[in-house]
Amino acid sequence: MRKAFLLLSLGFLVLAELNPGPATTFAMNEEGSSDLNLRVMTYNVRFMNNSVPSPYNWDGRRPLIRKVIRSHMPDIIGTQEPLFQQVKEMGSDLPEYDWIGLGKEGGSKGLFMPIFYKKTRFTPLEYDHYWLSDAPETIGSRSWGNINPRMVTWVKFLDLQTNQSFYFINTHLDHISEESRRKSTTLIIKKMKELDPALPVLITGDFNVGPESVVHQKLTKEGPFTDLWEIAESRINEDLGTFNAFRDPTGGGPKDRIDWILSKGKMTVHEIAILDDREEGRFPSDHYPVMAGLTLHYAP
Repeated sequence: MRKAFLLLSLGFLVLAELNPGPATTFAMNEEGSSDLNLRVMTYNVRFMNNSVPSPYNWDGRRPLIRKVIRSHMPDIIGTQEPLFQQVKEMGSDLPEYDWIGLGKEGGSKGLFMPIFYKKTRFTPLEYDHYWLSDAPETIGSRSWGNINPRMVTWVKFLDLQTNQSFYFINTHLDHISEESRRKSTTLIIKKMKELDPALPVLITGDFNVGPESVVHQKLTKEGPFTDLWEIAESRINEDLGTFNAFRDPTGGGPKDRIDWILSKGKMTVHEIAILDDREEGRFPSDHYPVMAGLTLHYAP
């Protein structure tokens, strides 16, 4: 069942000045435009595994994750894989953000897909979750050969700067089952029909396959989506992939660009980057985040 929020005020809020970080400087349209300027990140932060020794246990990585996000200050972040404790601690580390995810409604023992957003800029109007299975409304349901439950979290946001709305969808496809990835893709496209077709859509996720995959083709050729990497005016770190496995600075190269930001609707993507931030050679996660600076265009 969809969850709706009462909107208490439609007034504009003053947005604190953003720190774009040393690696990226995203161009934006002039102030006062009805277009909506966003900085969007997708980030698989790696689940907390207490058996992993320092510095790659969660206690060792937590300050690095915080530093990456605070260095680049995206407006919205689709995260994959954290456990409930990690999400709560990330929320504590990032007071500028609030978050929506299954765990906030009573906790979750599994991996889920929380969406972090700047709480002074956005108001969630609706949100919901569904599972990538034959029974998408059944919590924790599994089908198609995947051992771990896979799911989608989506939010309809109101931007308080422009009074414009958009959808933000976050997911994580299975890492083993090709059947699960393909059928999950089909379900995501089908579920899109339940959303308002007039509004733009952004999708973040760890898709566990590269850009030459059938999954990518189904979403961007057969489906309604565009890969922001392919239409960006500027791309940073084109020679990298996004799966570094805590040891590979190349992220596996472009064939392993498995973390994507997709879109539906009219927009301009000014810049997109694979962020290979490390501290003294230490990787904050086994994935690099991807971040895009873009403008959503609305009809007058």
